[in-house]
Order: sequence, then structure tokens, then C-alpha cells
Amino acid sequence: MHAAALPPTGEETELSPWWGRTVWIVLIVGLAGLLFISALAYRDAPPTPAQVVDESGQVLFTGQDVRGGQAVFLKYGLMNNGSIWGHGAYLGPDYAAETLHQMGQYAAAALAAREFHKPLAELDTTQKEAAQAGAASLLKVNRYDPAADTLTFIAAQAATWKAQQPYWTDYLRHPETNGGLRPDAITDPAELHRLAAFITWAAWASVANRPDAVYSYTNNFPYDPSVGNTPAAGAVLWSALSFLVLLGGIGGVLLVLGRFDYLGWTTEDKSYHLHPRLLEGAASPGQKALVKFFIVVTGLFLVQTLVGGAAAHYRADPGSFYGFQLESIFPSNLVRTWHLQSAIFWIATAYVAAALFLARSLRRDEPKSMAAWTHFLFVAFAIVIGGSMLGEWAGMWGKMGGLWFWFGNQGWEYLELGRAWQYLLIVGLIVWFAMIWTLARPRDAANPQAKPLARLFLWASLAIPVFYLPAVFYGAETNFTVVDLWRFWIVHLWVEGFFEFFATTVVALTFFQMGITKRNVALRVIYMDAILFFAGGMLGTGHHWYFSGQGHLNMAVSALVSALEVVPLTLLTLDAWDFVRTTREGKTQSGEQLHVPHKWTFYFLMSVGFWNFLGAGVFGFLINTPIVSYFETGTQLTPNHGHASLMGVFGMLALALTVFVLRQVTSDKNWPGIEKYVKVAFWGTNLGLLMMVVMSLFPSGILQTWDVLQHGYWHARSVAFTHTTRAFIIEWLRLPGDLVFIIFGSIPITIAAIKTYLGMRADAARAKAPAAH
Repeated sequence: MHAAALPPTGEETELSPWWGRTVWIVLIVGLAGLLFISALAYRDAPPTPAQVVDESGQVLFTGQDVRGGQAVFLKYGLMNNGSIWGHGAYLGPDYAAETLHQMGQYAAAALAAREFHKPLAELDTTQKEAAQAGAASLLKVNRYDPAADTLTFIAAQAATWKAQQPYWTDYLRHPETNGGLRPDAITDPAELHRLAAFITWAAWASVANRPDAVYSYTNNFPYDPSVGNTPAAGAVLWSALSFLVLLGGIGGVLLVLGRFDYLGWTTEDKSYHLHPRLLEGAASPGQKALVKFFIVVTGLFLVQTLVGGAAAHYRADPGSFYGFQLESIFPSNLVRTWHLQSAIFWIATAYVAAALFLARSLRRDEPKSMAAWTHFLFVAFAIVIGGSMLGEWAGMWGKMGGLWFWFGNQGWEYLELGRAWQYLLIVGLIVWFAMIWTLARPRDAANPQAKPLARLFLWASLAIPVFYLPAVFYGAETNFTVVDLWRFWIVHLWVEGFFEFFATTVVALTFFQMGITKRNVALRVIYMDAILFFAGGMLGTGHHWYFSGQGHLNMAVSALVSALEVVPLTLLTLDAWDFVRTTREGKTQSGEQLHVPHKWTFYFLMSVGFWNFLGAGVFGFLINTPIVSYFETGTQLTPNHGHASLMGVFGMLALALTVFVLRQVTSDKNWPGIEKYVKVAFWGTNLGLLMMVVMSLFPSGILQTWDVLQHGYWHARSVAFTHTTRAFIIEWLRLPGDLVFIIFGSIPITIAAIKTYLGMRADAARAKAPAAH
């Protein structure tokens, strides 16, 4: 029996109300600034002209062709093959960059023939540079007439347009050179015509100067000196100034922490009041009903790692999957879609279920309907997860007809699930919040001391469904810049802002409920982290929009503010050690050594701190400055940051919560048989992820970014680079880390969840057996 006592009844002094007020001030100011920049995106987005004509006035394609081509791009999952303006996948090319480079070659060839009467390839260096400089000057001229809503293409641009449909038709035909798309992925001439129009429009917007500006709609992205695309002056200036903000932010916070040493998880007397319900395996019927969620969590985690390994293999061996033509059943863009969606689903499901489990601990009694609503929520989540993933497969194979956007593959990276599934997910999250509200209402709290924490927990929970709503603010044909705006309200703001706040609240409430931290300590940690998260994370969302059609104001604000995002991540490394030190140094009120049975929960939380600093902090800041982002966006440095932060931070936290629940519903007698799998999973996930980063993702990203600097962005994203021997070797070095992660990470934690569920069922059956006699 663990030493335990109920939480103290004596109330702590109330914190200053300025803690909460400061959070609201930072949040409101940040949201106001973000909404202002969002409004500017509508104004600054590259125009989609009603028609594009050649110099003789003949219509080449229309604005409806462009919008329809974007829908084709999404319908067939091409954003999970290549990218537009650096946003998308990394197996294929950046479609706009490839077309832009061709446009430059056509223009330079025309000038070479006219000025030097030779083919471009036969010019000497001086002549070739002159031809390319002349071509760049021609392409930089913006020939869009807003009054007539007409864009005029010069001869070279018109020739580029005419070459696009056969070029991309051929590209989509060959899986071995297009990153593993299914053979003849698109064959309808009308769809190919519209797709070519969309890609050509995106290439034009990449090079044509904004009105009254000396840089393009995409701030001169992608880097391609042959068409005059080099970094805009602002990219250099704001990058330099962001370092001042970073150093000032770290210095200021460290000064505050040094002055007020009570800001942290530790307490001066290091004596704790342990809560038996959260320490001795006690779980209510409603809490036990939540365990099946973690079967889904670990099962999806295993699926994610398997399809992730397949996606990586498409880079290392694009011709075949160990002799089998995998793309004929599971093409690479589908595999990558499932990799992203399963990651989001298993992590979010872990948070949702753990929050309900924790909320129940706030009440003495359990509502009679909790188990029934838990079963309902489980079915709803299963329908959304299963239905959306099957719909993505059917949509990419063209089996959904006109319903592809609603029930198939919506196509936007990270938000691929069809619109109908998104609405169902929002309904599910609202039901989830209603359950949280029922369980965690401050007036029903068993311990009056928990009321302030319960209120913060409810606010954090409410933010999850509310800030997912921007996911439905756009359609398949909405301007790409506008969609990218709202997409990153989800990918960055929802995940890295409000989910961070929610996660901090969950961890703090868990610590308090377990009795290993005092209420005011937990409150200060939540408030402090919220202030820091929202100060940098709100306006910092804009660092994703540097080159997707927004203006210089966004670049200036986002570069400076997003530098502050590193500050709370640095502090979390201190929290990481506090998690473990708390359990090692703490004493109970009777003076006994503190014994907390959630050892592996704390170890996973410690790994969250490590990966938050390395993945989100170091690797995130590396690519967030405008000048670095200009050269690296869409290279392997992006998934290097993505893997280390999404899996390392949010994934490890989800595993920490999973292990917490598994331990909580398992008796001391049964736990050793499960703990051995949890131990292996901890080391397997962390070592496997580290191997992926160190041996493959980071060196591959550095090598690819170097190729951008040497040959231009289009080249580094083409098979001219990705199919080189050196690139293939680095891709194969991903295999050891993947194997460790799968075999010693995802498989053991899945076994642990299954054994926990079966053991819980067996214990329940044994408990009923005597009553039957």
C-alpha cells in the first residue's frame, strides 16, 4: 500500500487576479493582431484574373480554369506528392517552382535567338548571363490589368503554358520518377488542362512584381536567380532583428525566474499530500470505459509508424517496394495522407480520453450517464476516423465523383479529411466538451482547492472545438493564399497554441490531483506558460505565410514575434528535470520517501521537455527566420522539425497520458507484466526518433538546402537532386531509426494497451464470479 493521505483542507492564499488578466490581455492583443494580418491576406493575395491572354489577345485559360485546377490538384492528393510555394509534400517537385524555371528558360531562349541568333545552350557564359538577366526583367513585369481583370502573357509565358499540359501528363504517368503516384494518376484532358492552368498561374504569381513593389506576390519565392528571384531585403533585415527579440525574451524571462524562484513545479518544503484515488489504481466505471480509447490510440500509432515507414521508402527506393509495385494499391500520396491523419487522430484521441479521465477525478460521485456518453463518443470518433481514412483512399482513386470534397480527400495537407467528416468531428468535440463541463464544473469539485484549476481546465477544453472552426472557412476553389491562412490557424495556432495551453493545464491538474504539487504552484505554471505561449505563438503563426502570397507586414511582425516561441520551450527543459526530481526528492507528510507509481508517465513527460527544446525550439527557430525559411521551405529540414516536434512533443505527451491511464486502471499485481512493455516503448520511441533525426532527416535537409543555394529551389526539389546516389544513401539511413521506432516503440505500447484492457476485463469477470454463486 502506498503512503497516502487526502489533499489538505486548508486553503492556500488566492493568487493575484493580474495573473489571469495578463493572460487575457496577451491573448486578446495577439488575436487582434492575427485577425488584422488575416484580413490583409484577402487584400494581398495574388489576383486570379478572369482571363489570361497572349499578346494577340487570344484567351489561353480563364480564372475558372485556375480555380478548377486547384480543385484537381487537391482531388487527386497532389499536395501530398509535391508542393505549391513550398507548402505540401517532399516526394515530388514544387509544381510552381518547376514551371517557373521552365518559363525562365523559354524567355532566355527567345532572347538568345533574337539577340545572339543562337540557341541558349550554345551561348558563352557572358551571353548566357545577359540572356537570363533580360528574361528576368521581362518576367518581373506585372501585366495584370485590374480594370479589365485580364492578365497578358508574353510569348515565352504563352509557350510555357502550352507545354505544361503534356509535361504534367507525362509526369503523372510514371511512378518511378514522380515519387510513387499511381500510374496515370490523371488522364482526363479537361482536368489536365485545368491543372496546368493552376500551376502556371502559381508560377506567374511567384515572379511578377506586386504593384508598386520590387518583389513578387510570394516575396520572390522560390529562389531562382535565372528568373530574378532572390531574397527580398526584408527577409534579411527581419531575420537579423529577430535575434534581438529572442535574446531579449530569454533574458527577461530568466530575470523574472531568478527574481521569483517560486515559479516552477517544485515547492520549498518538498512535502506532498498524496491522493489515494490517483495513486492506488482506483478507477470508476466511467474511467474504465475510457480504456478502449487507448486501444485505438496505440493501434493508430502503430498504423502511423507503418505507413510512415512506407512513405520514407518511397524516397529511398521510388521504383518499387522490395520488388512489389506498392503504388498500384497504396500510392505514396495516400500513404503520406494516412501518415499525417493517423498521427493527428491518435494524438488528439489520447488527449480527449485522458482529459475525461482526469475530469472525473475532480468529482466525488460519477454521473450515471458518463459510461453511456463515453461509449457514444467512442463510436463517433471511430466513425470519423475510419470513414475519413477510407474516404481519402476512395477520393484519390476517383471513386467519389462529385462528393470527393465532402466525403473523400479534401486534399489540403494536414486537413485532408472530407468536409462532412470535419463537421462530424466538430460535433464530437462539442459533445466531449459538454462531458468535460459536466465532470469538471467548479461548483461540483470534491476538493474546493481545485476550483481555480477546474475553471482553467474548462477554458482550455473549450478552446479545442472553438479554434478548430477555421478548418471549414474555405472551399476547394478558394484562393490558395486565403486557404493557407486558415490552414495554419489549425496547423499552428490550434495545435501549437491552444493545444499547448490545454496540455499544460492537463499536466498541472494531474500533478495537483495526485498531490505532488500545490494548487498555487500549478496555477502559476499554467499562467506563466500561457503568457509565454500566446505572446509568441499567436502572431508567430505568420511565419508559415512568409512566401504564400502575403505581404511584407506579415513577414516583419511574424519574424520578430515568432522568435519568442523559443522562450517557453527553453523553460520546459527545466520542467522536464523537475518532473523526475519531484518524485525522487519528495517526502510525504509523515516524512516517508514519496512513492509515485507513475514513473514512466514522468519519464515520457521528461522526454517532452527534451524534444520541445530540440525539435520545436532549436530546429523550429532554425527554419523560422525569413532568410533561412526562404531557402529551406519544403526541403527535408521541414520534416526534420516536424518529426522532432509533432512526435517528440505532442506524441510523447500523448504517450505519457496513455501510460498514466493504463497504470491507473491496472492493479499493482498486474502492472509488472505491462510495465516491461512500457519501458521498452519509452526507449524505443525516443532512441528511434533520435536516430531518424540524426542519421537521416537533419543531414538530408542540410544537403538539400545546400543544393538550393547552389542550383536554385527547382533543382533541389527535382529528381536531379532527389535521385542522386548521395541522397539515396541518406534516405536509406532512415531505415534503422524507423525499425527501432516501430519494433521497440509502437508495437510494445500497443501490446501494453491490449494487455491492460484484457486484464481489466478479466479482473471485472473475477469480481462478478462470487456474486454469481
